[in-house]
Amino acid sequence: MKAGLKVMVSSGIIVCLLWGVLSTVGCKDKKEAAAPPPPPIVEVVPVAVRDVPIYQEWVGALDGNVNAVIRPQVSGYLIKQNYSEGQTVKKGQVLFEIDPRTFQAVLNQAKGALNQAKGDLARAEAAYATAKADLARVKPLAAKNAVSQKDLDDATGKELGTHASVEAGKAAVVAAEANVESAQLNLEFTKITSPVAGIAGIAKTQLGNLVGPSSPQELTTISSVNPIKAYINVSEREYLSIRDTGHNMEEVPLQLILADGSVYPRKGKIALADRQIDLTTGTLKVGSLFPNPDGILRPGGFAMVRALMSEEKGALLVPQRAVSDIQGKYLVAVVGSDNKVDIRQVKVGARIGSDWIISEGLKPGETVVAEGTQKVRAGVMVNPKPFSPNAQEKKDAVPTDGKR
Repeated sequence: MKAGLKVMVSSGIIVCLLWGVLSTVGCKDKKEAAAPPPPPIVEVVPVAVRDVPIYQEWVGALDGNVNAVIRPQVSGYLIKQNYSEGQTVKKGQVLFEIDPRTFQAVLNQAKGALNQAKGDLARAEAAYATAKADLARVKPLAAKNAVSQKDLDDATGKELGTHASVEAGKAAVVAAEANVESAQLNLEFTKITSPVAGIAGIAKTQLGNLVGPSSPQELTTISSVNPIKAYINVSEREYLSIRDTGHNMEEVPLQLILADGSVYPRKGKIALADRQIDLTTGTLKVGSLFPNPDGILRPGGFAMVRALMSEEKGALLVPQRAVSDIQGKYLVAVVGSDNKVDIRQVKVGARIGSDWIISEGLKPGETVVAEGTQKVRAGVMVNPKPFSPNAQEKKDAVPTDGKR
């Protein structure tokens, strides 16, 4: 009985101790749960106000102002290449030479035929002069019946015949001269020259090959690159919007953004537009010209063509990362003077670098959340810190070793 009583007393003591421990833990948990979490830390930036230029940009394809495809005009074996591939050539510079011996022989033969035709003409002219003189003597005598009518007829016929021979000789000389000129041209065509000044391409044929006008492959291509063309495709809507603003397309200043992100130092201008809008793409092909005296720009390259359309005065700008696009609605988190967040719908305009123009929904002097928008909602308190774009760029950058 006493032993049972001791067990019951001990059990009661243990239960009391456990209850006390559990009560203490429960009270501690309630105290910790009752403590509110600290306000989330967010990075904020004030709404910037400045005058900004408004650009339109298109992807441009560079092309030579003139692309002269070099083909031979006579047939023969290619014996010489007189230019360095990829280098600048002058207008009229000899690029290739075809074996000229056959053409020289044809020219010599044509010159011989011309000399023979000239000799025949000289003889015909001499005969005509004699016949003309004979007729002049016979006519007075025939008038006095001193000679017969037959003598007069013979003299007249001879004069007419020799005159016809002279005319035929002249025609033969003209034909022979044409043959000489043709042979001379063919001989000159054995030296293939550049019709324009520009950059010469890689040769498409080898020395010793038989080439001619009917050859399927051209010899090379010469591109005139100063100025150089940049073709862009402007949508019909963009074309109409430019016209609606009163701008003359040919007067819009253009910039060229190269593949490495650098801005080409020389300005360009629109030089031509296609006659119609492409039915398959709905775009108008437009060609612009950029000075290229150093030959830095080459045909076949790609660049961004930027057109300065206008300047917006007193534009409100915020970083693009501060704007959230949710189901077609653009929202920003505005932090008030009491550090409370107000989620506000805005209307956005053009993008300027890493910023976005806000046309409606914000006022100058307000502060928006640029980093940490996922932590906030309407009405919550935040702990704002200044936004550092450079630090964020380093944070977003991928390390060179591939680790994040």
